[in-house]
Amino acid sequence: MSKQIYFSSLLLLFFIKTFAQQVRPETSASIYRDIETIQHLPKVLYIAAHPDDENTGLLTWLVNGAQVQTAYLSLTRGDGGQNILGNEQGAALGLIRTHELLDARALDGAQQFFSRAIDFGFSKNWQDTYAQWNVDSIVNDVVWVIRKYRPDIIICRFPPNTMAGHGQHAASAIAAAKAFDLSGDKNAFPQQLKYVKPWQPKRLLWNAYNSDNTASNNLLQLIIGEYDSNLGMGYGELAGKSRSMHKSQGEGTPAVAGIKSEYFSLVKGEPATHSLFDGLDTSWTSIQLPEIDHTISQILSSFNFNRPDESLPSLLKIRTILLQHTDKEIVNDKLQILDKVILSCAGFMAEAVTDQPQAIAGNSYNFRLNAIARSSLPVILESVQWLNEKETIEKVLSNDIQEGFSRNITIPQDAHITEPYWLSNAPATPVEFSVPNDTLIGYPEAPSALNAIAEIKIGDQHFTVTLPLSYKKLDPVKGDVIEQLRIVPAMNISFQNRIYFLKDNEDSLHVNIRFQNNGDKDLSGGTLTLKKGNKILSTFKNISFSSLIDIKSFSIKKSLLAIDSSSIGLSAVYNKDGKDYDKEQHIISYPHIPTLQYFTPANATILQADMKITAKKIGYIPGAGDFFPQFLNEAGLDIEILKPEDILDSNKLNTFDAIVTGVRIVNVQKQFPLWYPYLMNYIKQGGTLIMQYQRLENLSLRNFGPYPFTVENKRVTEENSDVKFLHPEDRLMNYPNKITPDDFKGWVQERGAYFAGTWDNNYTPLFEMHDTNEAPLQGSTIYARYGKGCYIYTSLSFFRQLPLGNMGAVRLFYNFLSAGK
Repeated sequence: MSKQIYFSSLLLLFFIKTFAQQVRPETSASIYRDIETIQHLPKVLYIAAHPDDENTGLLTWLVNGAQVQTAYLSLTRGDGGQNILGNEQGAALGLIRTHELLDARALDGAQQFFSRAIDFGFSKNWQDTYAQWNVDSIVNDVVWVIRKYRPDIIICRFPPNTMAGHGQHAASAIAAAKAFDLSGDKNAFPQQLKYVKPWQPKRLLWNAYNSDNTASNNLLQLIIGEYDSNLGMGYGELAGKSRSMHKSQGEGTPAVAGIKSEYFSLVKGEPATHSLFDGLDTSWTSIQLPEIDHTISQILSSFNFNRPDESLPSLLKIRTILLQHTDKEIVNDKLQILDKVILSCAGFMAEAVTDQPQAIAGNSYNFRLNAIARSSLPVILESVQWLNEKETIEKVLSNDIQEGFSRNITIPQDAHITEPYWLSNAPATPVEFSVPNDTLIGYPEAPSALNAIAEIKIGDQHFTVTLPLSYKKLDPVKGDVIEQLRIVPAMNISFQNRIYFLKDNEDSLHVNIRFQNNGDKDLSGGTLTLKKGNKILSTFKNISFSSLIDIKSFSIKKSLLAIDSSSIGLSAVYNKDGKDYDKEQHIISYPHIPTLQYFTPANATILQADMKITAKKIGYIPGAGDFFPQFLNEAGLDIEILKPEDILDSNKLNTFDAIVTGVRIVNVQKQFPLWYPYLMNYIKQGGTLIMQYQRLENLSLRNFGPYPFTVENKRVTEENSDVKFLHPEDRLMNYPNKITPDDFKGWVQERGAYFAGTWDNNYTPLFEMHDTNEAPLQGSTIYARYGKGCYIYTSLSFFRQLPLGNMGAVRLFYNFLSAGK
């Protein structure tokens, strides 16, 4: 598909909130709101840095109370956040949070956009943020979204200073201000003007905090949160439900009833004294189309919530008028909403589904197009374009009777695998995604390239309805589930371990490769190549498979590896009939979001065995999710994940040399107060307990060490900051590995977060570190001897370093595990 054709399809879909797998009618209350939105011309763009930064109360009011088109631009997808649901980090977490934001927008009714910025973790000021982010690139993306979406009002969640509380928060306000100045300038980012026109918003506002320090009589004040009988709740209540969609962040939020005030400070543009929309064309009459205002008012006054189809003749009349004025950009915006309203009033539902969750390019699958209308005005299904084949149907859809049409469809040979567009290429930089087509910038996800196109006729007007080819199943708990059809390669390959340890006493490295055949064609007889960078290490020919999923072992001579550092990267490629298979498939599945798929190169990391450990048996108590069990298992250690009943069995606990708790265990495990005395007794009897960081909110127990200490929101975000050894002679710094400053090289994202703030004299701090121009902190790791054993609280980000094979972090953590042996 050419770039030009692909982009034209994007233009048609830019304003769709999500790319749904099924066309379904909205409720009468939603239809009524959308008709009101057609009547109101202003548009608002809200800008902040991360998922969950947005003021959902304001977004909900703007969409449902003021009935204006509203969108949220989150500069990042939240890749640098934490995950209380599982062990996904980085880009995988960003993918989860993208869909949580889409779920939030589905509730509050706003649209969702993103820039290419990668969330690299907490930063303390905007200077630190823009030392990593490229400000011109960020502003380019914001200008692009402004020019595409064409908002009249831009609102920032944060101010551009330390009041923002996070460097990326302040950076979002700075980018918004720069973009406000440049979006209307034809000389700024001229490459965009091939697709969009300059656009100058009326004003840029800061949504000031509701506090005595920021809210005052000098600011524009709005009262929001009113009760809406069409919703059956107030806007604040709906906002609580919307914000609670951020489940990976543990952002369950109260649904607060009652009115509240929001305050706005002018940043740039024309002042507003009475409302956000002062000085704007707010109605069709103001742009010389009074007939539309008059007709919409009639529709609203006579709208029958039990029979929305009765409004179809008047809606079709409005559509006829608008189609004569498509030279006005606002008309094209409103036509998309109007078409959705007309389909909903006609009770139109359609889907193009198969019973296969995955498909391979070149293979054929049976699809069924189901369609139904519930309307007194005839709805005619004229034709269906099944990818490259058009079928003429000319079928009147009988009122409330579903029709079905089956077709065998061959997936095109050049169909791309299904993956997030921003992950399809390696990142341009560690802090910016690379996208295959610049016109995709802003989208939450790319529109489906594989669709059935239904042409329908309602009254005397024609509509084109795009139906993504989808997978439909009957779930015993959820009922009907419709998800994206996932295009996959014919074979996925992956290393069974992410990390392999090269031992001094072995002359070969043994690796296991997992081959997964996704189709029914035998792919035996190909060649596997193992490489270090571009250097071929070994090839293995005529590989045969005995099942669709087969794990095979291969050996590489140690001499071939030529290791010149503590770790090296290893990649695998399987070639069959001239086709390379070199991708590992990753599936993310949680109840609150659709099944998600992404791919990474089939890679592994090899670590030199320049590390020692004396602990033999290790227990692990899950927290909010990390890779510790997998990592320790790959290291060849005897690790057991403890069940709640195991923790209450002192005899069981005493069989472990060390026990590690997952991150945020005291936040997410409400049974921890019950476990606490058993764990303290385990230490007293000679065990070693290593606790990773805890956040301050929702602690199930305040004192979770053998002696008192406090956790504070203190952190070191500069991953290369100097580390001072406070007690270099200490056993934990020397046994069984001698820890040196080199062990703190190559760390990623941060040193750590949620340091101990104060502690009892029985504790010993091991390190001192700090960010630039800040006071030294000594609470990253503290430990105490208790009875015969050892307790360690460490907020160092081992959960980020170990999965990447950071040798220094491994050596230090091995010392902690060996504290009692």
